[in-house]
Amino acid sequence: MPDQAIDLKPSEQFAAFVRVRGAALRANDVVPSTLEEWIKRKESLRAQLQRSWGDFPKERCPLEPRTLGELKRDGYRVEKIVLQTRPGIEMTANAYVPDGGGKRAAVLCVHGHWRGAKQDPVPQARCIGLAKLGFFVLVVDAFGAGERGLSKRLGEYHGEMVAATLFPTGLALAGLQVYENMRAVDYLQSRPEVDGTRIGITGASGGGNQTMYAGAYDERFRCVVPTCSVGTYQSYLTAACCMCELVPSAVTYTEEWGLLSMVAPRGLMVISATQDSFQFSVGEARKSLAPTRQVFELFGKPANVAHAVFESKHDYNQAMREAMYGWMTLHLKEEGDGKPISEPPIAVEDPESLRCYPGTSRPETFVTLPQFAAAQGREILARRKLPDHREHWDSESQMMTEALYERVLGRFPEPTPLNLHVDAGPDGRSELIRFEPEPGLTLAAHRKPSGTAASKLAILLHPEGQGKAAEHPLANELNQGDWDVVTLDLRATGGLANPNDAIMNATDHNSAQWSVWIGRPLLGQWVWDIRRLLDALDQSKQGRPKTTALIGLESSGIVALCAAALDRRVSHVVTVGALATFVSAEPYRNQRFGIMAPGLLRDVGDVQHLAALSVPRRLIIAGGVLGNGDALKIAELKEHFQYTRRAYGLGESPDGLSILAGDDVKFIAGELER
Repeated sequence: MPDQAIDLKPSEQFAAFVRVRGAALRANDVVPSTLEEWIKRKESLRAQLQRSWGDFPKERCPLEPRTLGELKRDGYRVEKIVLQTRPGIEMTANAYVPDGGGKRAAVLCVHGHWRGAKQDPVPQARCIGLAKLGFFVLVVDAFGAGERGLSKRLGEYHGEMVAATLFPTGLALAGLQVYENMRAVDYLQSRPEVDGTRIGITGASGGGNQTMYAGAYDERFRCVVPTCSVGTYQSYLTAACCMCELVPSAVTYTEEWGLLSMVAPRGLMVISATQDSFQFSVGEARKSLAPTRQVFELFGKPANVAHAVFESKHDYNQAMREAMYGWMTLHLKEEGDGKPISEPPIAVEDPESLRCYPGTSRPETFVTLPQFAAAQGREILARRKLPDHREHWDSESQMMTEALYERVLGRFPEPTPLNLHVDAGPDGRSELIRFEPEPGLTLAAHRKPSGTAASKLAILLHPEGQGKAAEHPLANELNQGDWDVVTLDLRATGGLANPNDAIMNATDHNSAQWSVWIGRPLLGQWVWDIRRLLDALDQSKQGRPKTTALIGLESSGIVALCAAALDRRVSHVVTVGALATFVSAEPYRNQRFGIMAPGLLRDVGDVQHLAALSVPRRLIIAGGVLGNGDALKIAELKEHFQYTRRAYGLGESPDGLSILAGDDVKFIAGELER
C-alpha cells in the first residue's frame, strides 16, 4: 500500500485497497510480440470470458420469429419482431428494412442506458440513419430493459438487485446479453435481405460495452463501433458501473485492450466524448487503444483501428453517428475511405408506436430477468439430491467445502502480520482490538466482557457494522449472561463503508462490484476478515475461549455460515432473519449484493447446503426471509432447510440443529446454552 494511505479516511481505505490490488493484477501485462503468441492469448481470453459469464446453451433453440406489426416510412419500413433466444425467453426487436431488393450489409444496434431502450430517440436515430444509407438494421431490447422489464411499462432499470438474482447461478448479465446478441446475428443471417458475411455492431454506454464484448467474442461481426463506453478496467475500480457491464474476475486475466484486440483484424472504431465520465474518458480509452494498435499491426492491418474523439457529453449524437456511418460503409460495403458520411434527414417515432407489446398488452407468461434466474436456480437445485447415508454426506460436504474455497470465494491471501493493538475501552473493562486483515486495511473489533467470569465468546455481525450489532437486543441478552460479545465493522461496512456505495436497492453496490472485478467477491473478503479476527482474538491477552459462537444478523447470516464452513474454531453458528434461499423470482430486497458471490448456488448450493457445512457443531436458524424480503413461517423455513436437517441427522450431532420461528432473543440465547 502506498505511504499516502495512512492519510485516508476510514471510508476511503477499501476503495484504495481495491485500486492497489487491481493495479497489481495487471502490472506485468505485455503485448504479444508475434501473431502466433497473440492467437494463443486470444483463445485463452475466449475461454476465460466464458467462465466469467457462465455457460452458453450447448444447442441454440429455434428462433421462431414473429412479426407483430409494421410501420411504413419514406425509404424504409420498421418491423416489430419477437425472437426466442432460449426456450421460452422472448426478445423484442425492431428491424429497419430499406426499400429495394438485393442482399444488404446489416448492423445490429444495441441500446445502452437510455430509458426507452430500443424505442428511445437516441438509438432510433442511428437505426433510421443507417437504414436510409441502405443498411438492414436490427435493434433489440436487452434482457431486463425496454419491453423486457419487470413490469409492462418502459423505463425500468435492469441493474442492481434485479440482475443480482443471476449471480448465484453462475450467470452474469453481461454474458447473457452477449449470447442474445449472438442470437440476433443468427436472425440477421436468416433474413433473405441480409448478406450474412457483412454484419456490424454498434452501441453507446452499456450498449457500447455489449458492442465490445459481442464484437470480440463473435467473429461474424465484421465491423465493431463501441461509443462512449471504452476506457480501462482499472478506471471501473473507482466508479460505479451497471451490472450489464460487470464481468466477474475480468481484472485477474485481462484489461480492456485485450477485449478490443480480439476484434483484430476486423474493423474497429472507438468513439469517445471529451466530457464523459472518467471510466469512459478519452485518456482512459487511449490507454486501451495503444496496445490494441500493436495487435492490429501484428495482422498487418493498422488502418483497421481508429479512435474518433468528439467535444461532447455522454451521447451518440449526430457527429458520432456520421463517423460510424463512414466506418461501417468502408468495412461492410467496401466503399469510401472511412471518413464521416453526412446523415440523411431523420424523424424519430413516438416510442410507444415501436413497441411489440404496446401499453399493457405483454403476455402474462412473459419471462422477466429474475424469473429466468429463479428457473435456472430451481434447475440447479433439482439436480441435488438429499444425502441418504453417512458416506454420501461426507463426500458431498468435502466437495462443497472445496468448491466454496476454490471456486466461489476466490481463495484467501497468504496471512500477513496482524499488527495487533489491544487497548482498554473507556469503561476500563471492554477492549478495542485493532488489526490488519491484509496490508492496506485496518479493522477495529470491540470486545465487551460479560458480567461473570466468561468462558464463552460471541461474535455478532450486522450488515451495517458494529454499531448496529452492538445495539441489537441479542448482544445485551448474551452479555447479561456469561458471554463476552465482540462486534466489528467488516471491510466496506459500517464506519468503513464508502459513502457513495449505494445504487438504488443495492446498498453496497460499488464495493461489491469492485470486488467481483478483481476476483475476490466481498463475501470471501468478509470471511477472511472473520478468520483474521479469530487470529487476533487468539493472540490477544484475554484470548479466545473454546466456545466461540458466530452470529449473523440479517444478510450477515450468509457470511456467518460461510466463515463457519471454513474455520472449525467456530463452535456455534447462529443466523437471525437471514436469507433462506438464493432463488428469487423477484429482485432481492434488504439484502447485500456482497453476499451474491458468482456461482455460489451452482458450485456449492443454496443456503441450506451452506448451513449443512456446520455439521456437527451447534447451528441455530432463527427465522428467515425470501429474496423479496417476505418472512417465512416455521413450516416453510423447515422445508427450505431440508438438506441441512438431513445432514445433521446423518452426522455426529443429530440434535445440533435448531430451526426457530422468529428472532426471540431470550429463546435464541437459551438455545445457545443447550
